Amino acid sequence: MAIKTKFGDTEFKVGDTIGVHHTFKAGGKAQTQVFEGIVMGIRGREENKTFTVRKISFDGVGVEKIWSLNNPSITKITVKKKGTARRAKLDYLRSRIGKLALKAGIRETAVK
Repeated sequence: MAIKTKFGDTEFKVGDTIGVHHTFKAGGKAQTQVFEGIVMGIRGREENKTFTVRKISFDGVGVEKIWSLNNPSITKITVKKKGTARRAKLDYLRSRIGKLALKAGIRETAVK
């Protein structure tokens, strides 16, 4: 299990809020879009390393994407906020609602 990894010069770890800039083709044109969310986990090693990013979308719906670290469509990764995660996988964030779903390291009793 990996807790931190590096993409180019950018180093990020589980619990950080990052923005993943990725390109895709739409209507014959290449467009760049930013997916910003919390790093839920990093798995694999060397060229097989993948990372999962989760964001809360419109109307409180959680959206997760899994990217390979050597994916050619990823142009840049920016770290927006450093996190303080005490675990390698933050699967417990899936059961949280609202602002608590965006914060790692806060006790679950505040949800009820």
